[in-house]
Amino acid sequence: MRLLLVLLGGAIGAPLRYLTDRAVQARHDTVFPWGTFAANVTGSMILGALTGAALSGAASKDVQLFLGTGLCGALTTYSTFSYETLSLAAVGTRFLAFVNVAASVIAGLGAVFIGSAVAKAVFG
Repeated sequence: MRLLLVLLGGAIGAPLRYLTDRAVQARHDTVFPWGTFAANVTGSMILGALTGAALSGAASKDVQLFLGTGLCGALTTYSTFSYETLSLAAVGTRFLAFVNVAASVIAGLGAVFIGSAVAKAVFG
């Protein structure tokens, strides 16, 4: 049963990541990977909220597997982030590569913190 929850979450998260990337990137005429950035920060916020809910006892292990492992695991993508950062550096936009790393880490950690704080306030 738990494997099915992870599979279902992943089946939702993977196309959601793709659609998020395409929708966001279509609105920006730049080489900066805004779509991946948006998907990763969104996933970080969801995972932060899930963590806050779990710590408050409001999220069962099944919900954690479905949302955390499945959905967020497929929605967020470290490999694409790494590839896009390397690609930025390779084409001579090293500054944008640095910005991608710094902004992704700062925004991702900030999103986890905010999501967790909101969940703790709601379920706390």
